[in-house]
Amino acid sequence: MSKRSRIVAGMTALALPLAAMVAMASPAQAATSASASYVKGSDWGSGFEGKWTVKNTGTTTINGWTLEWDFPTGTKVLSSWDADVTSAGNHWTAKNKPWANTLAPGASVTFGFNGQGTGAPTGCKINGASCDGTGGDAPPSAPGTVTAGDADVTETQAKISWGAATDDKQVKNYDVFRDGNKVATTTSLTHTDTGLVKGTTYSYTVQARDSIDQLGPLSGALSVTTKGGVIDPGAKKKMGYFTNWGVYGRNYFVKNLDTSGTASKITHINYAFGNVQNGRCTIGDAYSDYDMAYGADKSVDGVADTWDQPLRGSFNQLRKLKKKYPHIKVLYSFGGWTWSGGFGQAVANPTAFAQSCYDLVEDPRWADVFDGIDLDWEYPNACGLTCDTSGPASITNMMKAMRTKFGPNYLITAATTADASDGGKIDAADYGGAAQYIDWYNIMTYDFFGAWDAKGPTAPHSPLTAYSGIPKPKFTSAEAIAKFKAKGVPASKLLLGVGFYGRGWTGVTQAAPGGTATGAAPGTYEPGNEDYKVLKNTCPSTGTIGGTAYAHCGSNWWSYDTPATISSKMAWAKQQNLGGAFYWEFSGDTANGELANAVHTGLQ
Repeated sequence: MSKRSRIVAGMTALALPLAAMVAMASPAQAATSASASYVKGSDWGSGFEGKWTVKNTGTTTINGWTLEWDFPTGTKVLSSWDADVTSAGNHWTAKNKPWANTLAPGASVTFGFNGQGTGAPTGCKINGASCDGTGGDAPPSAPGTVTAGDADVTETQAKISWGAATDDKQVKNYDVFRDGNKVATTTSLTHTDTGLVKGTTYSYTVQARDSIDQLGPLSGALSVTTKGGVIDPGAKKKMGYFTNWGVYGRNYFVKNLDTSGTASKITHINYAFGNVQNGRCTIGDAYSDYDMAYGADKSVDGVADTWDQPLRGSFNQLRKLKKKYPHIKVLYSFGGWTWSGGFGQAVANPTAFAQSCYDLVEDPRWADVFDGIDLDWEYPNACGLTCDTSGPASITNMMKAMRTKFGPNYLITAATTADASDGGKIDAADYGGAAQYIDWYNIMTYDFFGAWDAKGPTAPHSPLTAYSGIPKPKFTSAEAIAKFKAKGVPASKLLLGVGFYGRGWTGVTQAAPGGTATGAAPGTYEPGNEDYKVLKNTCPSTGTIGGTAYAHCGSNWWSYDTPATISSKMAWAKQQNLGGAFYWEFSGDTANGELANAVHTGLQ
């Protein structure tokens, strides 16, 4: 690469200069005018070669010339030839050599320099006059605003777009910079940057180049954070369960989370349930999960499914919800009351079970939908619908295998019992040992009491604290949380459970808790159970006991949480430094999501 060139009087101006700026002389010297044009030659990454050409565009000889320009901070001249170049800060001045003092009409001279940085010259003046007159070529403008939509950013790549730059000749291409380093040159107005790290913030700028290789100013910077990564451990979790069977009789769809206003007030969704069969995680309801076709009226974005699209059902609707609310994380929950019987066989080979769950949750058709996995085992080494005898260490072995397979940044949670009685279900399993492998436990602090005891006594199904006459003294949320803490589970890994439904009896004459009954009160979907959205109107609360509301209507007696009792529970959860709260389940709430809002505002 040549670093010097001889000045030849009368040589022609450089063809298609990179940044051309022409100056008219002062009125007193109207017959004398000059232009100055700049071209960036070789660029070797850490530096570049720049050349200026000064041309006499007037009708009289120029006796001596002075060229001035500005470079942005970080760009400078290191050495020069065929002109004397000096600087004052970012302002640069070049004067002709003594042996090249005169410049005849139509003649031009060129000098060069070695530079450092990526900036382009601005503010050019030749002999004190502006260089934007006849014969000049201006550098391109800055590109328009750089943008990236939520769908354009994944865990490992970001697609950015920008507005076109303008130039007096033609924009040739664009350089794309990530965190100040050039990562691409493109003729397009978009670029997809790959190989990124999940949960990481990057800054992008773009610079235009014209047809004579002049570089314009950088665009404004765009900050982009890739998805995934570790959840902020200090943020309060606000999670609800969405059931795959709710799309049938309950007519509750993912879109309802949007229309109710709930989506903006939650951080996580547990999608319930996947099944556990033959030692493996399996699909719970294929039609509801990924095959059911949605019309525009029930779709999150108002766009109907087509017969040939690769993914439909609730999974696709969750994908659309996440696009609209990118802060939401979705976990695939396996088990539950009905399907927990398979965990005993699964834990006999926890490594194989973890692999099966990974293969299902990370199926390429819906891998982007899920950010974690939840295991709802009711109950390790204890009895639920069926009895398990896998031993106290089974929960630890399972969670260790899950963490090993899914890695450090994947959410792994578990729904657990709230039975704090001596020798009860919490004591039956090593929840403290398993805690090191999970992100948090969802403590099911509801269903303590209900019409399975057909004759009563009536009692709130989700008491926060004990009260005089409680049927089982340690069946409270406070006792359950205290026992998990005593077993070494950090408070930040405990989420308080809330029911969006009530439990009730019939044949009750006593309004206060503790009355006798004849059986379960009628319910819309099952005896003894009713949604809050129904009970608030058909049987408004008449009192509060143990931090939970209750109501006596005719011969029926119900207990359930209201916005007021939830607010009190959330205040208690904050005082206990818990990780947040969750609820079972979304469809029990009102159309405007008043219970979800109470959880949200209570944890602020």
